[in-house]
Amino acid sequence: MTVRRDFSVFLDNLKIKNKETISSRYGSITKNLNEEFRGLENDKTNYSLQAGSYGRYSGVQGISDLDMLYILPPSAWATYRKDPSKALDHAKDAIKKTYKTSKVKKDRNVVVVEMQDFTFEVVPVFEWQGVFKYPDTYNGGSWRKCNTRAELRAFRELNNERKDNLRKLAKMVRAWKARNDIQMSGFLIDTLCYNFFKNNTQYDNASFGNFDEMVRYFFQYLTKEPKKAFYYAFGSNTQVGVKKTFQADAQTALDNANEAIEARKNGYEDKCNQRYKAIFGTKFPNREAKQASAVNEQFIEELFDMDITNQIVIDCEVKSDLMTKMLSSIKFVGERIQHQRKLHFCVRQTDIIEDYEVKWKVRNHGYMADKDKQYRGEIMDDDGSKIRVETATFYGDHTVECYAIRNNTVIARHEITVPIE
Repeated sequence: MTVRRDFSVFLDNLKIKNKETISSRYGSITKNLNEEFRGLENDKTNYSLQAGSYGRYSGVQGISDLDMLYILPPSAWATYRKDPSKALDHAKDAIKKTYKTSKVKKDRNVVVVEMQDFTFEVVPVFEWQGVFKYPDTYNGGSWRKCNTRAELRAFRELNNERKDNLRKLAKMVRAWKARNDIQMSGFLIDTLCYNFFKNNTQYDNASFGNFDEMVRYFFQYLTKEPKKAFYYAFGSNTQVGVKKTFQADAQTALDNANEAIEARKNGYEDKCNQRYKAIFGTKFPNREAKQASAVNEQFIEELFDMDITNQIVIDCEVKSDLMTKMLSSIKFVGERIQHQRKLHFCVRQTDIIEDYEVKWKVRNHGYMADKDKQYRGEIMDDDGSKIRVETATFYGDHTVECYAIRNNTVIARHEITVPIE
């Protein structure tokens, strides 16, 4: 029962578990827009940009609002320059070709796609020298400017300098927001976390074992912030509004963090756990979950530098004597993998052009993992084939994560859940 184990399990609980579904939806929308505006068939990756917290990798499990920019061809400027509303109309009609049963509507400067589990906000934009022009239908219509690439770049660069702790802190603050109903946008959370780390190198080498102190000093930082109507965003310098003052809520969190640290020093584990749950809610592990975590689990952030600049997607061939199925198709229809099947995990798609190294991590979860103490969690080398072969001997869910590494730096990662009967 250590600080390191508590916060590593906590961050694991905050991971987005349905990334494959989200990526599939992004791909479907991109495909439709590429067909509509460029006449391209089956292009699910080009000319779109994941924005918001998902694009900054600071979102958490339960994320439902997803932002996407679609970059229009420059030749279309003559068509839409004087009628930005038409660009939204054409984007809406293209998306509805696939999502016929979803509510797809135009809302001032976005196309809102309301699905059962997600809401996408899609913005058709023009790009000039890295700056986007997006449509605004208010007051007769106009094109406004945003600098989303600069925001994504600034956040990524500082996160890399701070050894991925910026992103981790932003995730934990989202749990605080959810637990305590803090009136704070995700963009404001990321901005405050960015500002906390901007001139603060104290936690550059911090691992999970130092996160209790990092959390405490972050809430202390918030209590000392002057009350403002807005902050300036990282990268773009645009205004990020403050819905409601947060200093009093931060003081409550700081008090709980101080009590938690003091309780642990004095051996009062129950009280320590209660104080952290008061801050972060049920995503923070209780003592049983904490004890059941993988004792020898390794974390890629503690072994390599992080610079997530590329994408990698893995899938799994599920082999039996009679047939081979892909895990993605099995999960799509809600099935589970039968015991003793051969599992061939492989890199299905990536935008990495130059050579890169692959490592793998397999982690068991749930009752059987706790009962048999079969957690795994070590970082494993690849044999050069970019394929990891396993056998479905464990009953229950486990996760498989793939890391693409170049120059001793992780440049892409992807995790999938494997359901076994």
